[in-house]
Amino acid sequence: MSDLNALMARAEALLVRLEGLLPPQLQAPDWSAAHAFRYRRRRGAAVLEPVRHAATIQLDELQEIDAQKERLVRNLAQFVAGRGANNVLLSGARGTGKSSLVKAALNAFASQGLRLIEVDKADLVDLPDLVDLVAERPERFILFCDDLSFDEGESGYKVLKSVLDGSISQLSDNLLIVATSNRRHLLPEQMRDNLAARHDANGELHPGEAIEEKVSLSERFGLWISFYPFSQDEYLAVVAQWLAHFGLDAAAVEAARGEALVWALERGSRSGRVAWQFARDHVGRLRS
Repeated sequence: MSDLNALMARAEALLVRLEGLLPPQLQAPDWSAAHAFRYRRRRGAAVLEPVRHAATIQLDELQEIDAQKERLVRNLAQFVAGRGANNVLLSGARGTGKSSLVKAALNAFASQGLRLIEVDKADLVDLPDLVDLVAERPERFILFCDDLSFDEGESGYKVLKSVLDGSISQLSDNLLIVATSNRRHLLPEQMRDNLAARHDANGELHPGEAIEEKVSLSERFGLWISFYPFSQDEYLAVVAQWLAHFGLDAAAVEAARGEALVWALERGSRSGRVAWQFARDHVGRLRS
């Protein structure tokens, strides 16, 4: 009996030592500390860090994307009210306001209990832990993946696909996944994928398995919101809005049109991001 007790004591001591080597479980943060949080891994330990200086952009500051704004706001209004809402994929041209729209929407609904958790795609393998952590909270959470895309074989792809639709463990009612991406299908599309396509005797085209797999993730987002490159007039309208935001009068805004067009030409893009960058530079030079 004494030998058995000694063996059990040694086994228990070994378990204690092994537990000390394991990374600690994800702990809930102080949810009142901020409206937005970042999920990070620090020396193997998962933490949720409050974002104490989150972007202050407002919905009315975003111009020329009214249709996209209306669709996201309507979906989030349903979500914070506890009604049916869809996971969201915002995709399209770079710099057209996808991420800014999500940040502005958070600011619009934060007073109604909306919170945001930003997760890098490399950490999506831990998504089930985050789902469990917030499941019993009274707040409504956006799990935000910015600039999301995957390369072949990345583990986060399968986890996200499973959690969105198909896993026995589903998202809680108080959590939405919102992602932005320059790719509609989130995976690189290769010419060789099309070679597996076939058509039947009636001429109907059937995509190959590779193509079916690549579109299957984006199809699990119930709401697609597409963004497009700005026309010249749309770009200049956004420039004017930002210049007015920084305090320039109508005459000064009109005088800046030529410089704004040159700025966009040099960057090879007309977008909301380019317009904002020009406005900051232009006003900075005027006030130097």
